Amino acid sequence: MQISEVRVKLIENKDDRLKAFCSVTMDNEFVVRDIKIIEGTNGYFVAMPSRKMSDHCEKCGGKNHLRAKFCNNCGAGLPEDRARKDIKGRMKLHADIAHPINADCRKKIQDKVVAAFTEELERSKQPGYKPVEMDEPDDEVPEIVT
Repeated sequence: MQISEVRVKLIENKDDRLKAFCSVTMDNEFVVRDIKIIEGTNGYFVAMPSRKMSDHCEKCGGKNHLRAKFCNNCGAGLPEDRARKDIKGRMKLHADIAHPINADCRKKIQDKVVAAFTEELERSKQPGYKPVEMDEPDDEVPEIVT
């Protein structure tokens, strides 16, 4: 797998640890969007796109995120410890949408993304800087007719 393009969109909020969103194109054929660049205690790292985990109310069947205390649909109280736990015993509140399978792939992606982020950060300091467009019209996938 070759990373053929990385697009970085810087985030304005200076107080937050989230510094940018990016999209990564692999082999000029496959794109993963909504990758986050986060400032950690040991530098920048990449967080893969994820979604909030949810479950359903036992009373009405309404869908609720796992931290909800009351059902969004009927208002019934929800049990507190509904989330599965990970290996370290922490509640699993998010599920990855896309992620690398091994440490080498994660390192390859993280190195390329952080390098592109650093370059974009430097470009942003130049006069007349224009942010990168993340969703250009040519990214549209044509409808497949069968």
